[in-house]
Amino acid sequence: MNKPLRLLSGSILVFSLTTGFSGAQEMSFENYNPPSTLKVPENPKIRAKFPFIDIHSHQGGINKGKIDQLTSEMDEINMGIMINLSGRGFGQGNSNAQQEYIKGMMDEFKTHAPGRFMVFTNLNFNGFGTPEWTALAVKELGEDVSAGAVGLKIYKSLGLNSKDNSGKRIPVDHPDLDPVWAKAGELGIPVLIHSADPAQFWEPMDSTNERWLELKLNPNRKRSATDPAPFEQIIDEQHRVFAKHPNTTFINAHMGWMANDLDAAGAHLDKYPNVNYEIGAIIAELGRQPRRTKEFFTKYQDRILFGKDAYNKEEFYTYFRVLETEDEYFPYYKKYHAYWKMYGLGLPDEVLKKVYYKNALRIVPGLDKTLFPE
Repeated sequence: MNKPLRLLSGSILVFSLTTGFSGAQEMSFENYNPPSTLKVPENPKIRAKFPFIDIHSHQGGINKGKIDQLTSEMDEINMGIMINLSGRGFGQGNSNAQQEYIKGMMDEFKTHAPGRFMVFTNLNFNGFGTPEWTALAVKELGEDVSAGAVGLKIYKSLGLNSKDNSGKRIPVDHPDLDPVWAKAGELGIPVLIHSADPAQFWEPMDSTNERWLELKLNPNRKRSATDPAPFEQIIDEQHRVFAKHPNTTFINAHMGWMANDLDAAGAHLDKYPNVNYEIGAIIAELGRQPRRTKEFFTKYQDRILFGKDAYNKEEFYTYFRVLETEDEYFPYYKKYHAYWKMYGLGLPDEVLKKVYYKNALRIVPGLDKTLFPE
């Protein structure tokens, strides 16, 4: 006679217990990771089919040694240009020091690997809310672009934890930022903006949450309607910026957290012709719906850019395999992002070229087009 199964919080029972079996085998979700027995063609990729531009990277400590290491790895995986979005670093220190930092970084790149690295600048929110903040931000944006910056990166801290001089959360669509968005349009540079986090971070942390493991491992990522605001409110703030500044080109980082709802993602691009997507950190969403994603990439092939976010050479392999092959049921590299398997999109070459480099060459000024095929 079968004995009843007992489910423990945070665990799964792997085997049904039958008479003669001495006891239950208890195993955590994190540890349950059986190798697949499925026999299917495998075409792993360690090098992109075409040279590509990584529109979303974060690099610090730039010197000759770091540049030599990066260019060597870039050559291995066929990355033509890396765009460092952390031009001013991640801190909120003195503006003069930040400007010296970004100029020094760009000088290092130009000296040791001309054309292979380009830099986006960032905003310094210290003193936000004072009468002089906006004018200073606009002035420094122009100076950074004159010095060689090719875009503006807005971190997710705007809308989440950036505060004004009275300690209040700065909404993404705060009117004091309007001249900054307008200035970017005048300068002809794109604004790559990351707003909020995955919507699941605002949802109950229970058995129905696909990001449960990530939240368990990183409890600081949990959000709520009051910490700092509802997900929908932050996203609406971002979208109002897009609508208010049609002459500024925006790149919505991480597909605006809509990669799991491609109908909404498509409606977003239809509504905002000045907005593009980059695919950093959401390849797991795309790789579990290959047919639908291939249709989406084909339809919006002029609006999607390659991006990776956190830099790790080996993790690019999964991106290449999803985009280029028609492989089935292969693993993702971080279980806490995706416990499911990936499937290849098998994108046609012309679409692949646009995603890998053509769209970035069109949107971002100052890139060396000679590094890429026609």
